[in-house]
Amino acid sequence: MPFMQPLWSPGAQMVAATPLADLEAPHVTVVGGGILGLSCALHLARAGRSVRVLEAARIGAGASGLNGGQVIPGLKYDPDQLLQHYGEKRGEQVIDFAASTADRVFDLIAAEKLDIPWQRKGWIQAAHTEKAAELAWRRAKTWTGRGVAARALSRDDVATLTGAEGYVGGWLDPRAGVIDPLAYTLGLAKLAAQAGVLIAEDARALQLRRDGALWRIRTSTGVELRSSHVIVATNAYADGLVPGLARTLLPLHSFQIATFPLEPSALARILPGGQAVSDSRRILVYYRKSPDGRLMLGGRGSMAEPSQPRAWAHLEHALVRLFPGLRGLAIEKRWFGRVAMTLDHLPHLHQPEPGLTIAAGCQGRGVGLMTALGPRLADYVLSGDPRTLPFDLTPIRPIPLHRFRHIGMGAAIAWYRFLDALDR
Repeated sequence: MPFMQPLWSPGAQMVAATPLADLEAPHVTVVGGGILGLSCALHLARAGRSVRVLEAARIGAGASGLNGGQVIPGLKYDPDQLLQHYGEKRGEQVIDFAASTADRVFDLIAAEKLDIPWQRKGWIQAAHTEKAAELAWRRAKTWTGRGVAARALSRDDVATLTGAEGYVGGWLDPRAGVIDPLAYTLGLAKLAAQAGVLIAEDARALQLRRDGALWRIRTSTGVELRSSHVIVATNAYADGLVPGLARTLLPLHSFQIATFPLEPSALARILPGGQAVSDSRRILVYYRKSPDGRLMLGGRGSMAEPSQPRAWAHLEHALVRLFPGLRGLAIEKRWFGRVAMTLDHLPHLHQPEPGLTIAAGCQGRGVGLMTALGPRLADYVLSGDPRTLPFDLTPIRPIPLHRFRHIGMGAAIAWYRFLDALDR
């Protein structure tokens, strides 16, 4: 796609991949070289396991390197909802895990001295209706009661902090921040390789079959590998490798645009504090500034992969609606990534057979969630104790009528856009 140009560039941080011919020993195999797979592989290797990662494309070519780089803690649900869903004891464990996901990212960056662009100035959830503002204020109060220095934001607060028009309130979560997601993913890959993980790119896992105590993995290169344990971390890029897995997920495309660098006056007015933002719309819009002074804005796009630049027109309209002063500013970069949603909006963990562990469903908060989930998956592989996992292991349950998901999701997105327009 010649018109598609991501904001993030790999620069000189490319990964030294290992030829498949050198991966013959029965290692633990991680299928998927995104944030989840690399985080898990790094933890396993540092615990003394022999680990290899199979990546179907290039490290960072999927959603881990193509997202907006917002690092937001928590899940879709507030703590009281999680307590109701899981019960008090398990609910508190889930809340503690979810609350710490952004910490895991920034702690890792600091501890490993990763040379990547990052800022930790917080995240604003901006409310576009009075009802959404009241929910945001309750959310701020809930997290304040749990020791987080959250802030409820008035209409004027949001206008000052974002420079955007049309919001009536919101809240600020100081635990969040922004990173260069591709640099972060490549940094994880380098750490994993330094720990002894063998990384193979352009090596899709095509088939898994049990052979006694081992798994045999047939790859797109024609090489068949043996493995003592397989961890599937393909997330939104799940295919037919594990029967039924792809049909448990609703993959959505997250489209993104970036302007040319802003003029100094606009830089001073728009997001002067460097926060990340997403709003309360049903089809939300999210945005941030890049390290080189561009405004980057994203949101849900079409179910089909784009075939021309006008596929990003809805984001250009949103940009002008929020920032009328930027009308006429050219868009330099356009790209998209894939997000894995589940029907219950929670991550799913599966173990359909002994020695095969699966995690999927990042729900659009994958940078923090997948970073934090990787070591917990590794701990489970090392100990066999499901109590090390932040979520319960559940059976693979394909979504009924999944083959018609594009029709249903497309109709739902169109309807939600209509309702969002009425809110204005």
